Amino acid sequence: MTETETPTIPLAADGRPLEQSLQRALRRQKLRALMLISPLLLFVLLTFIAPIADMLYRSIDNKIVSETLPRTVVMLSDWQEESGIAPSTEVFNALYFDLFFAAEYKIHTRLGSRLNYQQTGVSSLFRKTGRSISRFSTDEITDQFNALNSQWESPAFWLTLSQNTSFATALPTTASVWKDWQALLLHDEKDVTKEVPEDLVYYALYLDLTNPKAKTLNTQYSWWSDTVATVENFATIDIINEFQAADKDWTSIEIWGALKRFSPALTDGYFLNALDMHKTVDGIEAQPENLQVYKLLFVRTLVLSMAIMAACILLSYPIAYLLSHLPMRKANLILILVLLPFWTSLLVRTSAWKVLLQQQGVINDLLVWVGLVDDANRLIMMNNQVGTIIAMTHILLPFMILPMYSVMRTIPISYVRAAKSLGATNWTAFWKVYFPQSVPGIGAGSILVFIMSIGYYITPAIVGGTTGIFISNRIAYHISSSLNWGLASALGAILLIVVLVLYWLYDKYVGIDNLKLG
Repeated sequence: MTETETPTIPLAADGRPLEQSLQRALRRQKLRALMLISPLLLFVLLTFIAPIADMLYRSIDNKIVSETLPRTVVMLSDWQEESGIAPSTEVFNALYFDLFFAAEYKIHTRLGSRLNYQQTGVSSLFRKTGRSISRFSTDEITDQFNALNSQWESPAFWLTLSQNTSFATALPTTASVWKDWQALLLHDEKDVTKEVPEDLVYYALYLDLTNPKAKTLNTQYSWWSDTVATVENFATIDIINEFQAADKDWTSIEIWGALKRFSPALTDGYFLNALDMHKTVDGIEAQPENLQVYKLLFVRTLVLSMAIMAACILLSYPIAYLLSHLPMRKANLILILVLLPFWTSLLVRTSAWKVLLQQQGVINDLLVWVGLVDDANRLIMMNNQVGTIIAMTHILLPFMILPMYSVMRTIPISYVRAAKSLGATNWTAFWKVYFPQSVPGIGAGSILVFIMSIGYYITPAIVGGTTGIFISNRIAYHISSSLNWGLASALGAILLIVVLVLYWLYDKYVGIDNLKLG
């Protein structure tokens, strides 16, 4: 090739440059592969990633307070719990409006249940006040407005009033309450043009007109000046006394403190409760000692899971070793016996252990008959940690045997024979040559059994009693019984974090690459 000649670019069969054709073919291949695995990715996203993300969000979600009591939350921002003084009348006015609509929508009990997790007695307080709030004495304000001018009881007049451009600026409280009241009518499928406003709308109007700023406002309403002057002489009501009459706890600083502390849309309260701590006026403090249960359950869950894992290793290793050294025909027969428990229900297997382990059960009867145990001192193996370890070891044993067996069957027996031919004893050949090669199977089975055991709750609930239950039992309780999903999510999130930390430690010191399933 001379210096003036240009290099020849290789072309594909379609006339395109070969490099471009190769890149195009690779892109098509990757896209085809992505399309093949996209159903699996979508399935994992919907059934695994999305539930975990929802659980993590529920553990900090607290929008129910600000959504149910929006006015109260705003007014409470200036109140200091440390003052030891109950909130002002303005806060109670805001609570009156919020709680009225919450009771009409029947969501005040949900809010009471949420706050009751933090402060005992709030649930009954909200339930009781919700029943009586429609009977507050605000009807006296309504009667005085109607006596002043009959136009105030006309729905058409109120509609005209609300459509005025200065309605929201001149009467901000009334405009806000009016908007919520109209939304309530639409929710109840009522005609807004025919319904006379509720008493709380008149009370909101009274608050606006008695505001000192009302005298200085220039509005488009012809009745404004005379009405403002007259309303000052209205017989008023004490809204605080109305709430006290409904329930005396409304003047409790603890109630209002809990309401303010848990008013933000996001909260760490669930995580604090999961760690046996709570928020007080002085900051974050530990729960009373008689209420601290979750840290104990976390420790117990980890310790018992480790014990179950260790028991599975000790029982599974000889079985897996035997399976890997037997002829295939006999090994398959024993393997069927190992897999046989999978053919029966988990609940049936657990219930069977309840029959076997109880003081009048088969095992105790056998020990008494043999003479190893006195009839008056039968072993207590039920409703305690012993029962949990025995039953769960039996249930999880196949999950340890199978990874071990799959690894051991790939270990060439010639290695052990070579070690023996070089003068090693049976134990030395096993410990120095065979055992290290079986460790990946032990690691795989250990991780599988440990992660499964910390999530079990049916078996500990049946045979564990009060001392043998796991943290998963409390999670199940809060999801299905107490309906405290926030706390259940926080407990689940902490458990997930603990598992991830243990997994990271295993990978750091042992190496996840050493795991083998065959």
